[in-house]
Amino acid sequence: MAWLEEKTVAANVPPAKELWQVCPRCGAYVPKAEWNAASPVCPRCNYHGRMKARARIALLADEGSFTELYTEVSYSDHLSFHDATGAYKEKVEATIKKMGEGESVTIGTATMDKIPVMLGAMDFFFMGGSLGTGTGERICRACEQAIAERRPLVLCSASGGARMHEGILSLMQMARTSAAIGKLKAAGLPFISILTDPTTGGVSASYAMLGDVNVTEPGVLIGFAGRRVIENTIHQKLPDDFQTAEYLKAHGFIDKIVERKDLKAFVVKTLHYMGF
Repeated sequence: MAWLEEKTVAANVPPAKELWQVCPRCGAYVPKAEWNAASPVCPRCNYHGRMKARARIALLADEGSFTELYTEVSYSDHLSFHDATGAYKEKVEATIKKMGEGESVTIGTATMDKIPVMLGAMDFFFMGGSLGTGTGERICRACEQAIAERRPLVLCSASGGARMHEGILSLMQMARTSAAIGKLKAAGLPFISILTDPTTGGVSASYAMLGDVNVTEPGVLIGFAGRRVIENTIHQKLPDDFQTAEYLKAHGFIDKIVERKDLKAFVVKTLHYMGF
């Protein structure tokens, strides 16, 4: 019975979180490899998970065509803002260090099926994709360069709204970016707005809804104020699908709902239709 006295060796089994992704919608356990291969979309219920900005860009741009711009533009802390949890500057610097990104939007030049475009994507993982002064400045510069180089603008939004740490300077970006989009359209160049999960607050109330074509993925949360705020204000129960992509399309706010795997092809087809 010597085998009973031998020391056991812990099995080298990876933690469950490294093997499985739990779908936030249906609760299904999906192998991480399968989840990531689908970029990431649940194969059981078709839930479209959130993506980082660079993954979005890789999904849309022709391979190797993306050249990042405006990396020198970042946040501002004119208010020296502090709250109960600490200083804004410390929080945003920690986020920059953790993510390796200077702002909540990544923008550059690229091609999509060989069509030259200005391409950008917001990152909800960077302080909730909030619209700060740096975010607005990058988008405005993108519009200016798009006009100068005669490129369409394709921008993926993902945001919780304005970055209140920056006060009125953040709210000003709603008007600045909207005016920049207006100049782009006046120059005869299209803006394809891709609204991803979530697109809310000041971003949904400004440039995100100003596209010549507003396109989104299935089940995306799109709105301004939250459901509970609205229900408490109007003292009415809202529909279960309120603020979903499907609800907004049914009410004329969205032009098209497109599966993630078909998104690039749809944008390319739209740009061809517009003469590019």
